[in-house]
Amino acid sequence: MFVLKRGMQRFFVAGALLAACAPGCHASAVSPRQLLEVVDIAGPTMSPDGRSVAFRVERASVARNTYDTAWYVQGLDDPWPRRVADGGVPLRDSAGESLPPKMVWSPDDRWIYFRALVDGRIDVWRAAVDGSGAEPLTHDAADVRDFALEQGGRVLRYSVGATRAEVRSAEQAEYDQGVHIDASVPVGQGLFRSGFVGGRMATQRFSGDWFDRGPLLADVPDRWMEVDLTTGTKRALERSDVPSVPPSDPAKAGVEGDPWKSARDPQSGGVAWLTRVGNGKGQEYRPGVQLSALPGGHARRAVKCESELCVGKAITEIQWRPGRDEVLFTITDPRQGLGQSILRWNVDTGEVDVVVATGGLANGGRRVASSCGVSAKFLACVTAEANRPPRLERIDLGSGRRHVLFDPNAALASDMTKVSVRLLRWKDEQGRWYTGQFYPARREDGRPAPLFVTYYSCPGFIRGGVGDEWPLASMAQDGISALCINRRPGYTRDAVARYGDGMSAVASVVDLLSRKGAIDRKRVGMGGLSFGGEVTMWVVMKSDLLAAASVANPVVSPLYDLIGSMKGEAFLAGLRKNWGLGSLAETPKRWKAISPTFQLDSIHVPILFQHSEQEYMYALDYEIPLIREHRADLYVFPNEPHQKFQPRHKLAVYERNLDWFRFWLQGYEDPSPTKETQYTRWRDMRARARRRSPSSGCPTGSQLRRDFLTSFRTKGIRFI
Repeated sequence: MFVLKRGMQRFFVAGALLAACAPGCHASAVSPRQLLEVVDIAGPTMSPDGRSVAFRVERASVARNTYDTAWYVQGLDDPWPRRVADGGVPLRDSAGESLPPKMVWSPDDRWIYFRALVDGRIDVWRAAVDGSGAEPLTHDAADVRDFALEQGGRVLRYSVGATRAEVRSAEQAEYDQGVHIDASVPVGQGLFRSGFVGGRMATQRFSGDWFDRGPLLADVPDRWMEVDLTTGTKRALERSDVPSVPPSDPAKAGVEGDPWKSARDPQSGGVAWLTRVGNGKGQEYRPGVQLSALPGGHARRAVKCESELCVGKAITEIQWRPGRDEVLFTITDPRQGLGQSILRWNVDTGEVDVVVATGGLANGGRRVASSCGVSAKFLACVTAEANRPPRLERIDLGSGRRHVLFDPNAALASDMTKVSVRLLRWKDEQGRWYTGQFYPARREDGRPAPLFVTYYSCPGFIRGGVGDEWPLASMAQDGISALCINRRPGYTRDAVARYGDGMSAVASVVDLLSRKGAIDRKRVGMGGLSFGGEVTMWVVMKSDLLAAASVANPVVSPLYDLIGSMKGEAFLAGLRKNWGLGSLAETPKRWKAISPTFQLDSIHVPILFQHSEQEYMYALDYEIPLIREHRADLYVFPNEPHQKFQPRHKLAVYERNLDWFRFWLQGYEDPSPTKETQYTRWRDMRARARRRSPSSGCPTGSQLRRDFLTSFRTKGIRFI
């Protein structure tokens, strides 16, 4: 079902893309489907001669429940790009996010090399820049993990692990003999081929941090191979021949702080670093960022960027300018709503100049930590703002002049001109400042509008907040003002303080907007994923700010603890460090303060839960009691990880969230007959909420929770 066939060109041929951008093809309002089917641009990389840029485009297709991708090459003075190859099925991390593509130019500017998943296998492909053809080069029995072009482009070296046949055989053996449950098994989801890995349904195991997942046999060490691109001969590499990047230790060069990011100049050998500095007590990491560089040649001591344009700034990315002793760095300013600027630092003179400043993302269409393509004279950057979807721009490094190279989302950009978006800045009673992108509702009756809030991170073209589940522009056009709030910088270890900060952001902006008559404070909804979902549940439990909520992930609970504890000390240490939680017996007050399982009587608003299949079981100890009392509705999406990515699932989530908040905040019901069942259920929830009172005889949330926990204990399972 979720496959991209080799050679498919249905959407990303130039003619179709032109048609998609033609004037007059847009609707009168920005629909959830338009927000879902945005064309994303990734991995812009300049050619060695600095005259062209290669990049990959990706677009969801709801009709086929897949993603179309393609590689393009465009001359910096050309009006339109040339399509040179299919991009294959997008590779994703275990949370569901599309991974940045890796692409390398040949030294003679004639070819691009990239890793692609096509026909169920990950190979290194080569595409001719003139568009004359593309072909896989590796043809290995195992999927390619990494690659490098060596010896002036004459040799391709690549790494692989276990073969695809070995992985499938290991999966089948477990199926036949039974899955042995140990710390690596992600209990709470299907145990046999229940999640996408490398574009196919695969059996998964925990790997890396927290709940990261990987395929069976992912721990098989890399084997490096070499292909002579002239003769086609292949050989296995000895360990001494394996390509490697020399390690860079900033401390040895006299750089202070905790290492974070580094960039090496391939021409001079110079290295630039970002290190974290300052007092990080009570935080996940230190609050400040220092930019330093060790120039090429024989330099032994690094120099710091000491300009006022560097010091105390939220620097998030670095790269070298080819042919110059200059480091380009990106500032993502939290006080400007995560607006980005790109500056250049002359390592020899210490001078810093601003290249470009934007109100959105300047070096990536979706990710804050992306990079532009760079040559000696120009940048090729994916830019995006709250009211403008991604496009590719050429930016002059000397003058800062900007020129649009490629704008595949022109039709949507035109529609977005009908949607008002502005950056809000405000402070709470403690003087803490916050920012957010505000979409004021289209109003016809002059009354204050309802408000929907999502909280976490709002860079670039926001679409639906973190996880893309709440179509903000569509909400605004349907009469619900929408606000995406950026969390303040840093990550506080104390969960109560962390959640309290989020609730204060919501409370203070609701107070501000209601005082101005912009919103109706009695009709406020909130939704979130991941940390945003945690803060949403906190606001639900600890305040009377909301009239309805939507949460896309589990939060800590005894069942979450029970299932996660199979991972052993790594999981338990994470609970202690990030939530201050030991066992229920050790920290009962902390559990009762944080977990909704013990706060059911404090929940007075309807909650829509839309979870991935990998996670939903972690929340059942508080969700089932709420569902039984008709205070919550739960949907689970099969084969989805933390962030849902299948286009039909994404659209269903978008549309149901829109229906949910229009129902609870506006009293509106979509007349579509296919939605009658959901509205019948929601009407019943609303009627029961109106009748509910302490004397009604209905079971309380606490009683339902006790019934639920008792049902587990009768089966021999204990939570303490």
